[in-house]
Amino acid sequence: MSSSASSPRRGRTPLPTEIWVLVAAAFIIALGYGLIAPLLPQFVVSFDVSMAAAGLVVSVFSGARLVFAPVSGSLVDRLGSRKVYLTGLMTVAVSTGLISVVSEYWQIVALRALAGIGSTMFTVSAMGLIVKISPPDSRGRASAVYGSAFLIGNVIGPVAGAAMSFLGYRWPFVIYGIGVALAAFVVWWRMPTHTDAADDPRKTSAQPPMPLAEALRDQAYRAALSSNIAHGWINMGIRVSVLPLFAAAVFANGGAIAGFALAAYALGNAVVLQFSGRLADTYGRKPLIIIGLIGSAVLMALLGFADTAPLLLGVSVLSGMAAGLLNPAQQAVLADVIGNHRSGGKVLSTYQMAMDLGQIIGPVLVGMLADVYGFRVAFASSAVIAVVAVAMWSVSRETLGTRCPAPTWIKRITPRGRRRT
Repeated sequence: MSSSASSPRRGRTPLPTEIWVLVAAAFIIALGYGLIAPLLPQFVVSFDVSMAAAGLVVSVFSGARLVFAPVSGSLVDRLGSRKVYLTGLMTVAVSTGLISVVSEYWQIVALRALAGIGSTMFTVSAMGLIVKISPPDSRGRASAVYGSAFLIGNVIGPVAGAAMSFLGYRWPFVIYGIGVALAAFVVWWRMPTHTDAADDPRKTSAQPPMPLAEALRDQAYRAALSSNIAHGWINMGIRVSVLPLFAAAVFANGGAIAGFALAAYALGNAVVLQFSGRLADTYGRKPLIIIGLIGSAVLMALLGFADTAPLLLGVSVLSGMAAGLLNPAQQAVLADVIGNHRSGGKVLSTYQMAMDLGQIIGPVLVGMLADVYGFRVAFASSAVIAVVAVAMWSVSRETLGTRCPAPTWIKRITPRGRRRT
């Protein structure tokens, strides 16, 4: 038998042009965010405020995302993903650009809160567009490509920011605002209007939006919420907020080591994203999610023992690889649950809120535990969050429609009898 006849065919449908439009926009957005992220705390402190006040500027952005997410979901169902996406991008573009002309600290806080609202609008609607546009056998790959664009932009952005340091604090915000407006133009120009439910010529046969209650009755969606909380808690929250404090406590040059550790995490993530989406489309979402969660749990527990720079960098690379297995697969589950022929704004926004919740609560609780019991206990306790998600996925269904030949190590954790979605 030829190799082409025996190899899995799943995951080979070409990604539509609209997905590549979203990928291009994601890269521009992430590039600009990477440009301003290192400068924002320093700019805030230049207004003669405390470090806690500078931290509030970061927290208010995340808080606004969390609070406004349900509204964003309702808007997606009512107006369509494309309109909400463009509105969210322009909100971020204007609010971020205006930071370049502020004269008071409270103005920065207000504008970052407004940017958080715009951010959750385009994040939720982008997920909605990917759900609607992605071919069912390429959903994992679409999520991986989209995530890669954000990752590459976040890596290049800080480098570009360092090269532009001679411009001072204010000009990068202008550049970011223009860049996000450019992303909005690209989407407006190249994204067909029929991707909005209100403008869809097929709307007479379209199904009504999926209610959140219906999604919550699906064990796969509930499991995806648990794994997204763990992802936000471990990979988006603790890694960014607590790991630098750990590096500062353990190493003399903690700031530099923390930067290298975050870069190592990004490197591991980028490598795995090149193939994890195709694996999720070929062999199933559930095996990749479980492997990613187990890896995240074990590596988070080991993080507190990484008392040498090579060990910390090694743990960080492997953690990025674990997250690269987890995230595209769980986003593909979300698309499987909703399907291509209906919107699910509230379903999408609740999923987004799960990650935001983990990202907000995780660093606070782990920081408190680290103060009392030390970093080893604090990091090990966070592994429990991933273990709970593994337990929920172990009894959940596989959402990929058709079984394909798989290696023995994957077959051992792939459930019997997949359901078509």
